[in-house]
Amino acid sequence: MLEAEQDFIEKAKAGDSAAFGHLYDHYIKQIYRFIALKVGTKETAQDLTHEVFMSAWQKLPNFKSQGFPFSSWLYTIARNKVIDHYRTKKSHVSIDDDGVIESDLLQSNVRTDELFDLQLSITKVHEALGQLTGEQREVITMRFVSDLSPAEIAQILNKREGTVRIIQYRAIQKLKKILEEHP
Repeated sequence: MLEAEQDFIEKAKAGDSAAFGHLYDHYIKQIYRFIALKVGTKETAQDLTHEVFMSAWQKLPNFKSQGFPFSSWLYTIARNKVIDHYRTKKSHVSIDDDGVIESDLLQSNVRTDELFDLQLSITKVHEALGQLTGEQREVITMRFVSDLSPAEIAQILNKREGTVRIIQYRAIQKLKKILEEHP
């Protein structure tokens, strides 16, 4: 969580764009990564991330903290933007599209054989994730990629925390089984 986050929120609600800029700078990578995993292409992820923060800026005067981090609110907006994106595009997520991950990997200083092994692992995980339900995939992504707590995920998905924990448990069990069957 961002230090002095509540101060930045209050100042941003009052129209201070610099305060909102601090919130933006702190959360942009997390929100982008969340969206990129859902949409698969860098350009679309960038566009939707921009839309999330534009929407947050516009809706900020009505924001009320309900005991959850500001990031939970941003993730809710991001999730809705991704849903809207697919509703308007009438397209489907390709679990095999590793474009975002691959381009990020190629920019790092990893040896070729390590990169190949890592890419194989990523491909296996993507294939395994593709066998989960959409709800299970979403919970796993929020929990382990975005590092959200079950309580935050419950708020974003409008579910009970216990339900989120059950979905997570079942998804992990299914992933273990899939990955054990196809090492």
